[in-house]
Amino acid sequence: MSDPSAASIVSTPPAQAPDEIGAPTNAGLPENARKEKPRGLLGDAWRDLRRKPLFWISAGFIVLFMLMTAFPSLFTSGDPENGNLQNSLVGPSSEAWFGYDFQGRDVFARVIYGARASIVVSLISVLGVLVFGGAMGIVAGYRGGWVDALLSRIADVFFGLPFVLGAIVILTTFNGSGTSNSKAEIMALVSISLIVLGWPVVMRLMRSSVLATKEADYIVAARALGAGTGRIILKHLLPNCLAPLLVYGTILVGSYIGAEATLSFLGVGLKSPVVSWGIMINEAQNLLRVAPYLLFFPAAFLVAAVLSFVMLGEAVREALDPKLR
Repeated sequence: MSDPSAASIVSTPPAQAPDEIGAPTNAGLPENARKEKPRGLLGDAWRDLRRKPLFWISAGFIVLFMLMTAFPSLFTSGDPENGNLQNSLVGPSSEAWFGYDFQGRDVFARVIYGARASIVVSLISVLGVLVFGGAMGIVAGYRGGWVDALLSRIADVFFGLPFVLGAIVILTTFNGSGTSNSKAEIMALVSISLIVLGWPVVMRLMRSSVLATKEADYIVAARALGAGTGRIILKHLLPNCLAPLLVYGTILVGSYIGAEATLSFLGVGLKSPVVSWGIMINEAQNLLRVAPYLLFFPAAFLVAAVLSFVMLGEAVREALDPKLR
Protein backbone atom coordinates (compact mmCIF):
# COMPACT_ATOMS: atom_id res chain seq x y z
CA MET A 1 0.00 0.00 0.00
CA SER A 2 1.47 3.31 -1.07
CA ASP A 3 2.07 6.19 1.27
CA PRO A 4 -0.52 8.94 0.49
CA SER A 5 1.75 11.69 1.73
CA ALA A 6 4.52 10.66 -0.65
CA ALA A 7 2.09 10.50 -3.60
CA SER A 8 0.79 13.97 -2.87
CA ILE A 9 4.30 15.33 -2.76
CA VAL A 10 5.11 13.85 -6.15
CA SER A 11 1.86 14.89 -7.88
CA THR A 12 1.44 18.39 -6.43
CA PRO A 13 4.67 20.07 -5.44
CA PRO A 14 4.26 22.63 -2.65
CA ALA A 15 3.91 26.22 -3.75
CA GLN A 16 6.56 28.63 -2.61
CA ALA A 17 5.34 30.62 0.38
CA PRO A 18 4.89 34.28 -0.42
CA ASP A 19 6.48 35.36 2.81
CA GLU A 20 9.73 33.46 2.24
CA ILE A 21 12.82 35.54 1.60
CA GLY A 22 13.24 36.06 -2.13
CA ALA A 23 9.79 34.71 -3.01
CA PRO A 24 7.58 36.83 -5.28
CA THR A 25 4.62 38.54 -3.67
CA ASN A 26 2.15 36.94 -6.10
CA ALA A 27 3.47 33.37 -5.63
CA GLY A 28 0.72 30.79 -5.35
CA LEU A 29 -1.80 32.93 -7.28
CA PRO A 30 -3.37 31.85 -10.59
CA GLU A 31 -1.61 32.86 -13.77
CA ASN A 32 -4.30 35.40 -14.80
CA ALA A 33 -4.14 37.01 -11.36
CA ARG A 34 -0.38 37.38 -11.65
CA LYS A 35 -0.65 39.18 -14.99
CA GLU A 36 -3.40 41.56 -13.82
CA LYS A 37 -2.01 44.97 -13.03
CA PRO A 38 -3.13 46.87 -9.95
CA ARG A 39 -5.88 49.38 -10.68
CA GLY A 40 -6.41 52.82 -9.24
CA LEU A 41 -9.62 54.55 -8.24
CA LEU A 42 -10.66 55.32 -11.81
CA GLY A 43 -9.80 51.79 -12.95
CA ASP A 44 -11.98 50.25 -10.26
CA ALA A 45 -14.76 52.72 -11.05
CA TRP A 46 -14.66 51.86 -14.77
CA ARG A 47 -14.74 48.15 -13.95
CA ASP A 48 -17.90 48.67 -11.88
CA LEU A 49 -19.53 50.95 -14.44
CA ARG A 50 -19.16 48.39 -17.22
CA ARG A 51 -21.35 46.00 -15.24
CA LYS A 52 -24.23 48.44 -14.74
CA PRO A 53 -27.03 48.46 -17.36
CA LEU A 54 -28.08 51.88 -16.06
CA PHE A 55 -24.72 53.30 -17.11
CA TRP A 56 -24.95 51.98 -20.66
CA ILE A 57 -28.56 53.12 -21.10
CA SER A 58 -27.85 56.65 -19.89
CA ALA A 59 -24.58 56.83 -21.83
CA GLY A 60 -26.37 55.73 -25.00
CA PHE A 61 -28.96 58.48 -24.66
CA ILE A 62 -26.24 61.05 -23.92
CA VAL A 63 -24.29 60.04 -27.03
CA LEU A 64 -27.49 60.41 -29.05
CA PHE A 65 -28.12 63.90 -27.67
CA MET A 66 -24.50 64.88 -28.32
CA LEU A 67 -24.84 63.79 -31.94
CA MET A 68 -28.03 65.84 -32.21
CA THR A 69 -26.13 68.82 -30.80
CA ALA A 70 -23.08 68.51 -33.04
CA PHE A 71 -24.66 67.18 -36.25
CA PRO A 72 -28.40 67.95 -36.33
CA SER A 73 -28.46 67.59 -40.13
CA LEU A 74 -27.88 63.85 -39.68
CA PHE A 75 -31.36 63.51 -38.17
CA THR A 76 -33.43 65.96 -40.20
CA SER A 77 -33.28 68.09 -43.33
CA GLY A 78 -36.09 70.39 -42.24
CA ASP A 79 -35.82 74.09 -41.48
CA PRO A 80 -36.29 74.80 -37.75
CA GLU A 81 -36.76 78.58 -38.14
CA ASN A 82 -38.82 79.12 -41.30
CA GLY A 83 -42.19 77.58 -42.04
CA ASN A 84 -45.18 77.61 -44.35
CA LEU A 85 -48.43 78.99 -42.93
CA GLN A 86 -50.38 76.52 -45.06
CA ASN A 87 -49.08 73.78 -42.74
CA SER A 88 -50.17 75.59 -39.57
CA LEU A 89 -51.11 73.12 -36.80
CA VAL A 90 -51.09 70.14 -39.14
CA GLY A 91 -50.74 67.01 -37.02
CA PRO A 92 -48.02 64.35 -37.18
CA SER A 93 -47.76 62.51 -40.48
CA SER A 94 -45.27 60.68 -42.65
CA GLU A 95 -44.02 64.01 -44.02
CA ALA A 96 -43.62 65.62 -40.59
CA TRP A 97 -43.29 63.03 -37.84
CA PHE A 98 -44.04 65.49 -35.05
CA GLY A 99 -46.38 67.73 -37.03
CA TYR A 100 -46.21 71.48 -37.61
CA ASP A 101 -46.52 74.36 -35.16
CA PHE A 102 -48.69 77.49 -35.40
CA GLN A 103 -46.31 79.12 -37.90
CA GLY A 104 -46.04 76.02 -40.06
CA ARG A 105 -42.56 75.03 -38.88
CA ASP A 106 -41.50 71.40 -38.67
CA VAL A 107 -41.68 70.39 -34.99
CA PHE A 108 -39.32 67.44 -35.47
CA ALA A 109 -36.65 69.72 -36.94
CA ARG A 110 -37.13 72.21 -34.10
CA VAL A 111 -36.83 69.46 -31.48
CA ILE A 112 -33.60 68.20 -33.06
CA TYR A 113 -32.05 71.66 -33.37
CA GLY A 114 -33.37 72.62 -29.93
CA ALA A 115 -30.98 70.14 -28.34
CA ARG A 116 -28.03 72.28 -29.42
CA ALA A 117 -28.96 75.41 -27.48
CA SER A 118 -30.10 73.55 -24.37
CA ILE A 119 -27.09 71.24 -24.10
CA VAL A 120 -24.47 73.82 -25.14
CA VAL A 121 -25.72 76.32 -22.54
CA SER A 122 -25.74 73.66 -19.83
CA LEU A 123 -22.26 72.35 -20.69
CA ILE A 124 -20.73 75.85 -20.77
CA SER A 125 -22.43 76.71 -17.49
CA VAL A 126 -21.28 73.53 -15.76
CA LEU A 127 -17.72 73.99 -17.02
CA GLY A 128 -17.66 77.56 -15.73
CA VAL A 129 -19.15 76.53 -12.38
CA LEU A 130 -16.62 73.74 -11.91
CA VAL A 131 -13.63 75.89 -12.86
CA PHE A 132 -14.57 79.01 -10.90
CA GLY A 133 -16.13 77.28 -7.90
CA GLY A 134 -13.36 74.66 -7.79
CA ALA A 135 -10.65 77.34 -7.83
CA MET A 136 -12.35 79.26 -5.02
CA GLY A 137 -12.72 76.05 -3.01
CA ILE A 138 -9.05 75.15 -3.40
CA VAL A 139 -7.92 78.62 -2.33
CA ALA A 140 -10.28 78.70 0.64
CA GLY A 141 -9.47 75.19 1.85
CA TYR A 142 -5.70 75.33 1.35
CA ARG A 143 -5.03 78.85 2.60
CA GLY A 144 -7.51 78.86 5.49
CA GLY A 145 -7.65 81.76 7.94
CA TRP A 146 -9.13 85.04 6.82
CA VAL A 147 -9.07 83.98 3.14
CA ASP A 148 -11.30 81.02 3.93
CA ALA A 149 -13.60 83.16 6.07
CA LEU A 150 -13.93 85.86 3.39
CA LEU A 151 -14.65 83.45 0.52
CA SER A 152 -17.08 81.47 2.65
CA ARG A 153 -19.07 84.59 3.56
CA ILE A 154 -19.20 85.66 -0.11
CA ALA A 155 -20.50 82.20 -0.98
CA ASP A 156 -23.12 82.51 1.77
CA VAL A 157 -24.38 85.73 0.16
CA PHE A 158 -24.94 83.94 -3.14
CA PHE A 159 -26.51 81.02 -1.29
CA GLY A 160 -29.09 83.42 0.08
CA LEU A 161 -30.26 84.38 -3.42
CA PRO A 162 -33.15 82.24 -4.72
CA PHE A 163 -31.94 80.64 -7.92
CA VAL A 164 -34.90 81.42 -10.17
CA LEU A 165 -35.37 84.93 -8.76
CA GLY A 166 -31.67 85.76 -9.14
CA ALA A 167 -31.63 84.50 -12.73
CA ILE A 168 -34.75 86.51 -13.55
CA VAL A 169 -33.17 89.70 -12.18
CA ILE A 170 -29.91 89.18 -14.09
CA LEU A 171 -31.52 88.22 -17.38
CA THR A 172 -34.22 90.88 -17.21
CA THR A 173 -31.52 93.51 -16.73
CA PHE A 174 -29.25 92.44 -19.58
CA ASN A 175 -31.66 90.52 -21.82
CA GLY A 176 -34.90 92.42 -21.43
CA SER A 177 -37.58 93.09 -24.00
CA GLY A 178 -35.86 96.22 -25.30
CA THR A 179 -32.52 94.57 -26.05
CA SER A 180 -31.40 93.26 -29.44
CA ASN A 181 -28.86 90.60 -28.55
CA SER A 182 -27.63 88.02 -31.02
CA LYS A 183 -27.93 84.26 -30.55
CA ALA A 184 -24.41 83.97 -29.09
CA GLU A 185 -24.99 86.89 -26.72
CA ILE A 186 -28.27 85.46 -25.46
CA MET A 187 -26.70 82.06 -24.81
CA ALA A 188 -23.70 83.70 -23.13
CA LEU A 189 -25.94 85.75 -20.80
CA VAL A 190 -27.91 82.67 -19.75
CA SER A 191 -24.68 80.76 -19.12
CA ILE A 192 -23.19 83.60 -17.06
CA SER A 193 -26.32 83.83 -14.92
CA LEU A 194 -26.18 80.10 -14.20
CA ILE A 195 -22.47 80.31 -13.34
CA VAL A 196 -22.94 83.29 -11.01
CA LEU A 197 -25.70 81.53 -9.09
CA GLY A 198 -24.25 78.01 -9.09
CA TRP A 199 -20.57 78.30 -8.10
CA PRO A 200 -21.01 78.37 -4.26
CA VAL A 201 -22.06 74.70 -4.14
CA VAL A 202 -18.94 73.60 -6.02
CA MET A 203 -16.83 75.90 -3.86
CA ARG A 204 -18.05 74.18 -0.70
CA LEU A 205 -17.57 70.71 -2.15
CA MET A 206 -13.99 71.45 -3.16
CA ARG A 207 -13.24 73.24 0.11
CA SER A 208 -14.40 70.29 2.19
CA SER A 209 -12.38 67.86 0.03
CA VAL A 210 -9.24 70.00 0.36
CA LEU A 211 -9.66 70.33 4.12
CA ALA A 212 -9.92 66.54 4.42
CA THR A 213 -6.91 65.93 2.15
CA LYS A 214 -4.36 68.65 2.85
CA GLU A 215 -3.20 67.06 6.15
CA ALA A 216 -2.66 63.62 4.62
CA ASP A 217 0.75 62.02 5.01
CA TYR A 218 1.75 62.36 1.37
CA ILE A 219 0.88 66.09 1.41
CA VAL A 220 2.94 66.61 4.57
CA ALA A 221 5.81 64.64 3.04
CA ALA A 222 5.69 66.68 -0.17
CA ARG A 223 5.70 69.90 1.82
CA ALA A 224 8.64 68.66 3.91
CA LEU A 225 10.60 67.81 0.76
CA GLY A 226 10.27 71.42 -0.37
CA ALA A 227 7.42 71.15 -2.90
CA GLY A 228 5.84 74.51 -3.69
CA THR A 229 2.20 75.44 -3.30
CA GLY A 230 1.47 75.12 -7.01
CA ARG A 231 2.99 71.66 -7.24
CA ILE A 232 1.14 70.43 -4.15
CA ILE A 233 -2.18 71.69 -5.48
CA LEU A 234 -1.77 70.45 -9.07
CA LYS A 235 0.03 67.16 -8.41
CA HIS A 236 -1.47 66.02 -5.11
CA LEU A 237 -4.58 67.91 -3.99
CA LEU A 238 -6.42 68.35 -7.28
CA PRO A 239 -6.27 64.71 -8.52
CA ASN A 240 -7.50 63.44 -5.13
CA CYS A 241 -10.36 65.95 -4.86
CA LEU A 242 -11.88 65.64 -8.35
CA ALA A 243 -14.15 62.64 -7.69
CA PRO A 244 -16.94 64.61 -5.90
CA LEU A 245 -16.79 67.33 -8.56
CA LEU A 246 -16.98 64.79 -11.37
CA VAL A 247 -20.14 63.28 -9.91
CA TYR A 248 -21.74 66.63 -9.13
CA GLY A 249 -20.84 68.06 -12.54
CA THR A 250 -22.49 65.14 -14.36
CA ILE A 251 -25.71 65.57 -12.39
CA LEU A 252 -25.49 69.35 -12.76
CA VAL A 253 -25.60 69.12 -16.56
CA GLY A 254 -29.06 67.59 -16.34
CA SER A 255 -30.13 70.13 -13.73
CA TYR A 256 -28.98 73.04 -15.88
CA ILE A 257 -30.79 71.68 -18.93
CA GLY A 258 -33.97 71.85 -16.85
CA ALA A 259 -33.01 75.28 -15.47
CA GLU A 260 -32.46 76.68 -18.96
CA ALA A 261 -35.82 75.31 -20.10
CA THR A 262 -37.48 76.86 -17.04
CA LEU A 263 -35.99 80.30 -17.69
CA SER A 264 -36.88 80.11 -21.39
CA PHE A 265 -40.42 79.05 -20.50
CA LEU A 266 -40.73 82.09 -18.23
CA GLY A 267 -39.59 84.32 -21.09
CA VAL A 268 -36.33 85.52 -19.52
CA GLY A 269 -33.93 82.87 -20.82
CA LEU A 270 -33.24 82.00 -24.42
CA LYS A 271 -35.38 83.85 -26.93
CA SER A 272 -36.08 83.69 -30.64
CA PRO A 273 -34.36 83.32 -33.05
CA VAL A 274 -32.70 80.74 -30.75
CA VAL A 275 -34.40 77.33 -30.91
CA SER A 276 -34.60 75.44 -27.61
CA TRP A 277 -36.92 73.02 -25.87
CA GLY A 278 -37.93 75.62 -23.29
CA ILE A 279 -38.99 78.08 -26.00
CA MET A 280 -41.02 75.38 -27.72
CA ILE A 281 -42.82 74.52 -24.47
CA ASN A 282 -43.52 78.20 -23.92
CA GLU A 283 -45.02 78.54 -27.40
CA ALA A 284 -47.14 75.41 -26.95
CA GLN A 285 -48.83 76.37 -23.67
CA ASN A 286 -51.60 78.37 -25.36
CA LEU A 287 -52.27 75.60 -27.90
CA LEU A 288 -52.37 72.65 -25.51
CA ARG A 289 -55.99 71.73 -26.22
CA VAL A 290 -55.78 72.26 -29.96
CA ALA A 291 -52.37 70.65 -30.59
CA PRO A 292 -51.06 68.77 -27.53
CA TYR A 293 -48.23 67.27 -29.57
CA LEU A 294 -46.54 70.70 -29.61
CA LEU A 295 -45.94 70.28 -25.88
CA PHE A 296 -45.46 66.52 -25.70
CA PHE A 297 -42.47 66.06 -28.01
CA PRO A 298 -40.12 68.79 -26.70
CA ALA A 299 -41.09 67.93 -23.12
CA ALA A 300 -40.33 64.25 -23.75
CA PHE A 301 -36.88 65.05 -25.14
CA LEU A 302 -36.23 67.44 -22.25
CA VAL A 303 -37.15 64.83 -19.63
CA ALA A 304 -35.06 62.17 -21.39
CA ALA A 305 -32.00 64.44 -21.49
CA VAL A 306 -32.30 65.44 -17.84
CA LEU A 307 -32.82 61.87 -16.66
CA SER A 308 -29.91 60.59 -18.76
CA PHE A 309 -27.39 62.92 -17.14
CA VAL A 310 -28.83 62.41 -13.66
CA MET A 311 -28.74 58.60 -14.01
CA LEU A 312 -25.19 58.75 -15.34
CA GLY A 313 -24.16 60.89 -12.37
CA GLU A 314 -25.75 58.42 -9.95
CA ALA A 315 -23.95 55.51 -11.61
CA VAL A 316 -20.61 57.35 -11.44
CA ARG A 317 -21.24 58.24 -7.79
CA GLU A 318 -21.88 54.61 -6.87
CA ALA A 319 -18.76 53.52 -8.77
CA LEU A 320 -16.48 56.11 -7.16
CA ASP A 321 -17.80 55.64 -3.61
CA PRO A 322 -16.35 52.44 -2.07
CA LYS A 323 -19.12 52.36 0.55
CA LEU A 324 -21.78 51.90 -2.14
CA ARG A 325 -20.12 49.03 -4.03
